[in-house]
Amino acid sequence: QVQLEESGGGLVLTGGSLRLSCAASGNIFNIITMGWYRQAPGKQREPVATISNGGSTMYADSVKGRFTISRGNAKSPVYLQMNSLKPEDTGVYYCNADRVEGLSPRRYWGQGTQVTVSS
Repeated sequence: QVQLEESGGGLVLTGGSLRLSCAASGNIFNIITMGWYRQAPGKQREPVATISNGGSTMYADSVKGRFTISRGNAKSPVYLQMNSLKPEDTGVYYCNADRVEGLSPRRYWGQGTQVTVSS
């Protein structure tokens, strides 16, 4: 089992910045990717950014150039630096981790942290 704990959400004005962090604990061996999803009210959960153990990153088009995902090493938290925030970035942000278990990876989720961008 893997436990994920997010922090860093809050209320910010348009154009402001926030940094989210996600700490993994438990059986963290064989985690291959970690990332962030978000869910706005009335909408489906959508991917925001991911980072692999090798450091490869992927971003949603809507956040490219504004958000940066980073991680020091396999035992370090994953961070999401969010700059130039817009009201449409508002939502609950969930950390996820994919861990190889048997023949296929298993996805774990954190509880989520609220991000509200006010205009």
